[in-house]
Amino acid sequence: MDLTVQVGNAGYHSGETGGVVPETFRIIRKLIDRLDSSEDGRVCDELQYEVPQWKREEAEKMVALSGDMMYKKYGIVDGAKCCKQEDLVNMYLDNQWRPNLSVTGADGFPPIAMAGNVVRASTGVRLSMRLSPAADPIKCKEVIE
Repeated sequence: MDLTVQVGNAGYHSGETGGVVPETFRIIRKLIDRLDSSEDGRVCDELQYEVPQWKREEAEKMVALSGDMMYKKYGIVDGAKCCKQEDLVNMYLDNQWRPNLSVTGADGFPPIAMAGNVVRASTGVRLSMRLSPAADPIKCKEVIE
């Protein structure tokens, strides 16, 4: 899904409009928080589906086979941690069953080297929501919209 928030017809200097014209990225953050908690990455209840017992058993077997290689195989920078690396069964279920939101692109931002003190007129993001295999995609689309 592509989501664009536009407030202004042009960008304005933040010294003139900061605190007056709403910051479009702040609005995007608030809208995304309705779907995906910025605190822990948990997707909203309306998109959750109960994990069946057979999937929990599969998770336990996969964790027994792979251990911490489930996440150590990915190149993560020093100081960063993978999601739920202390709870590999739930890490597996989050990856294999539970919904997950990713922001895969953005529009409206200048490159950092060219960024000035401007309240941008609009911000756009592309969202990718991976759904549970048990999900009804039509219902999920309605929830997301």
